[in-house]
Amino acid sequence: MSTVGSDIVGGIQERKGFSIRSFFARWEWVLLFLIGIVFVVNANIAPYFLRTSVLFDMTFNFTEKGLIALFLAFIIMMGEIDISVASNMAMSAVITSMFFQAGVNIWISVILGLLAGTFGGFLNGYIITKVKIHSMVVTLATLSLYRGIAYVLLGDKAVTGFPVEFMYLGQGYVGNSPVPFELVLFAVLAVACGVVLHKTKYGRYIYAIGNNETAARYSGIPVDRIKLVLFTTVGLISAIAGILFISRVGVCRPDLGDQFLFEIVTIVLLGGVSINGGEGSIVGVVLSLFLIGLTRYGMILVNIRAPVINIVIGSMLIIAVLVPRFTRLVSKEG
Repeated sequence: MSTVGSDIVGGIQERKGFSIRSFFARWEWVLLFLIGIVFVVNANIAPYFLRTSVLFDMTFNFTEKGLIALFLAFIIMMGEIDISVASNMAMSAVITSMFFQAGVNIWISVILGLLAGTFGGFLNGYIITKVKIHSMVVTLATLSLYRGIAYVLLGDKAVTGFPVEFMYLGQGYVGNSPVPFELVLFAVLAVACGVVLHKTKYGRYIYAIGNNETAARYSGIPVDRIKLVLFTTVGLISAIAGILFISRVGVCRPDLGDQFLFEIVTIVLLGGVSINGGEGSIVGVVLSLFLIGLTRYGMILVNIRAPVINIVIGSMLIIAVLVPRFTRLVSKEG
């Protein structure tokens, strides 16, 4: 990158840096406060909630969503979107299951499923960067394509009978501890995402692209290459989430993850990632995941019906979109 380009990117970060840090520091504290409230409420409606095993087992309900949310956050920070993640997740899981059902070794089947999901993400990124079609249009099309492939391959059938060693991925614990393997995987990837976004030049590039893609291009930032890599990575992570899901529930159906997209996007936006791009933090996304996960789990504890839960989560999504706009409006008036 040229010196002038470095100055432009540095200027973008310098101008946005203080406001981003100050705003998200406050928002993350708000999320932490809300988590505390929900935690106390859950503990009162279900005394056994405070057991260590229950607290760790609760994370099984939202870890797969969290994995996708971590990487979708990068996409949204660039001002893009991928609404095909849940469909890609289903397609990858179905392909894995179909190969296993055909007699292929389970781990080879897993690799083939991962390759399918990765290619799905690559296809999204390639069309977006080479054909120059907006990501909303492209991923809306592939949302239907990938879900359609899942239904064509499996129909209305279900695949079961996965081997015990495969089931460990979604049901197993680390050693003799109560810590799920899925949670450890999520924690490792969350730390990695945080380091990349907040401590490397690629993270600065993502913020710069989200703030002003044209300026980023003139600065010498390889915008198309970064987008292609991130969309491909999101495809891979979607495949991993799909495989973890069928490993956890022990059955694969083409409609798995039907409701995931809605909640994943809510997690990202409630975590403070701007729908317009250029703002966000991994810490916020992680806190948002636990806030929504705890809220959903608490409502399940008191037997609240699924439609009501969806209304609550939907309300959170509206709040996630409105709060940043309200904050900017107040700042301008001040």
